[in-house]
Amino acid sequence: MSLTLTEARDRAAVVSDVSYDVDLDLTDTATFGVRTAVRFTVLPPTADTFLELAHGREVRVTVDGEDRDDGGYDGRRVPLTGLATGAHEVVVDARVPYVTDGDGMHTMTDPADGERYVGAYCGMDIAQKIFACFDQNDLKATIALTVTAPPAWTVLANGATLESADGHWRFATTLRIPPALFVVAAGPWASYRWEHAGLPFGWHARASLAAELDRDAAELRAITEGCYDHFAELFEEPYPFDSYDQVLVPGLNWGAQEMPGCVTYRDEYLPRGAVPEDLRLFRAAVIAHEMSHMWFGDLATMTWWEDTWLQESFADYMGYRVAADGAGFHGALLGHEVGRKPNAYDADRRRSTHPVAPEAEDVPDVDSAATIFDAISYSKGNSVLRQLVTWLGDETFLRGVNTYLTRFRFANATLDDFVAALDEASDRDVRSWVELWLRTTGFDTIRVERDEAGVPVLHRDGTRPHRIRVTAYDDGAREVGSELVDVADDPVPLPSYAGLAVVPNSHGETFARIVLDDASAAVVATGLCRVDDDLTRAVLWTMLFDRVQTRQLGPDEFVDLVARNLPGERSATMVSSVLNRTLGRVLPLRVPAAEAPAALATLASACSTGLEHATSPDLARAFASGYADTCDDPEPLLGWLASDAVGELPLAPALRWRAVRRLAALGALDAEAIAAEGARDAGSDGRVGVAAALAARPTAQAKADAWAVVSDPDVDNRLFTSAMEGLWSPGQADLLAPYVDRYLDEAPTWAARGQAFAQVVGRAFPALLLTEQQTDRLRTALEDDLPTVLRRQWEDRLDDLVG
Repeated sequence: MSLTLTEARDRAAVVSDVSYDVDLDLTDTATFGVRTAVRFTVLPPTADTFLELAHGREVRVTVDGEDRDDGGYDGRRVPLTGLATGAHEVVVDARVPYVTDGDGMHTMTDPADGERYVGAYCGMDIAQKIFACFDQNDLKATIALTVTAPPAWTVLANGATLESADGHWRFATTLRIPPALFVVAAGPWASYRWEHAGLPFGWHARASLAAELDRDAAELRAITEGCYDHFAELFEEPYPFDSYDQVLVPGLNWGAQEMPGCVTYRDEYLPRGAVPEDLRLFRAAVIAHEMSHMWFGDLATMTWWEDTWLQESFADYMGYRVAADGAGFHGALLGHEVGRKPNAYDADRRRSTHPVAPEAEDVPDVDSAATIFDAISYSKGNSVLRQLVTWLGDETFLRGVNTYLTRFRFANATLDDFVAALDEASDRDVRSWVELWLRTTGFDTIRVERDEAGVPVLHRDGTRPHRIRVTAYDDGAREVGSELVDVADDPVPLPSYAGLAVVPNSHGETFARIVLDDASAAVVATGLCRVDDDLTRAVLWTMLFDRVQTRQLGPDEFVDLVARNLPGERSATMVSSVLNRTLGRVLPLRVPAAEAPAALATLASACSTGLEHATSPDLARAFASGYADTCDDPEPLLGWLASDAVGELPLAPALRWRAVRRLAALGALDAEAIAAEGARDAGSDGRVGVAAALAARPTAQAKADAWAVVSDPDVDNRLFTSAMEGLWSPGQADLLAPYVDRYLDEAPTWAARGQAFAQVVGRAFPALLLTEQQTDRLRTALEDDLPTVLRRQWEDRLDDLVG
């Protein structure tokens, strides 16, 4: 049963002053023990209410000292009836199962060394899978935590450690936070600790990743301190918590989670071997993103989930900004412009589009709320905030932000509260801007046309004001001018750029489609890779992604553009992003199965050329990864494996596994050879690498074996994802046809495990262009009763296919 908006409002009206004492016992391996003492005040008019506890066993409930057996517990809720106005204490004892899908108290045994790890990964509607609670944002509470764990373990949590001896841990009581922000991370962590600005800091990772943590510790510390110090300059409210741990955990479904005082990250951010450029930049942005949440989300928290944007858009914006200005990762924004912003344009074209800031009633329950943690709330919201700052001015924006944070410290807030603070700081009409930008869907188009004298003229199709940079280029794609302009109702002529190519929104200041005139488009088609500015090239690649998605550019023409321009690209992040988009979106959505091998061959040739002429190890790694994904000749890849290198470049484990998977898909590696690769890499990377490679083999038996893996009801999230990625290998459409139907039949049952696993299942949609018959089969499946999260993902895929 998903909590509804009405239930949350009703409960918040009668419950206040909440606190929790939570005692966890993590020593058993099948279930964990939890005892929760919930103290709260019931307000008049007194009404019945409830606590949430999902999947509890051996449940015992005591209300104000009276034993009530299981208290009427139904497997999800503990009813609280007949409570008088005033203070109460409810104690709930239970045993709760661990999970392997990242949606609760996750457990993982590291295949590298046999060590076990346990993590309470909370978030929306998940805290109740850990302890009995009022699981909603606007019932913030203090949490006092004790944990019993194996003596060799280290336990990390929201509060600073007060006591730790013989497996018994006690933590400082938190300040008022929502249950969704509760965290525990327990296991034999490798740790790097230090003090900064009077606070204890730490980075932690699995013991088997100790060498990688040592490798990156100095960089991770520098990013952390740089971001922390920069936020101290931007925000008047000091950092609100008593410690700052960051833990790279196994099995996390999100990239990271902003738990106060103890941020969790998926441990894929700490890879073995060289860290690719795009991952280094993105990792820095994520560190800054999660730290910004300490204020926007943890200190001041949204009241209900319609204001998800108020936390995530802000953190996404601040993540890229502070990674650059505070930590020195000035290329971080490039990953947003070319890697993530295109997803937001896609999302805003679908039937599931929604305003950046919807009304509360448009998010009637928690399952619905799960569907708006999407590219609109993150990447579009980030882009809109960039435009707001450009429009308002940075000083005014930050003045409003600081008013908001101080006014709602350790409280809950809404869009209206945030807008009021900005309105007080500015003499501009912020409320009208918000109505245009945050309360409506879709995006404007900014077009370049030419008058009779060859003067470029900007036109806006839409309703929003835009302040953007326009950059002009000569026929050789060399920059000859750039300026900020305002584009609204009236056309904007640019007489100083007569006869030149022009690119509007050249640094991505706004969220709008750009359409070039023929002269400008011709310069881009022949000279995109010669444009000197990284951000401008990112904006132009995004324009091309939009054109192929909207069928204004044929997929073959797009692939040819990639082949002409990518080998000359200077940014490894751009290379990786363009290839990821091409292989992950263009081919599965626009290229018929019969034409996919030719497209792959064209891309492989481009990557081979880029690799041959790469001017840096980062570029070489990016092109080598693309080549490993696309080549149809096994000999070069077999050579990589034999030498454990690509030329003079060491073959990092992640790249080696890409080569192994492609070789398996080409039929060049059998099960025995794949098992041998697994034996030389006995850790978690090897486990999922073997699963993907075995599933990629072009035989009916390999596909049947892979299906047995993913359909196991206890399969963990990482193994499921890897096996599915291998299963849907390109160029195997005939072999995969039966599994398209099986996926549509069986995925709803898999998705019933919970919101997070439903996201995993939905992302595993067949990675090939569906036939007309298969598309009709998808339409039929959407007529069934589906889990909310899965339905949203399937509807989105259908819209992408036919749009």
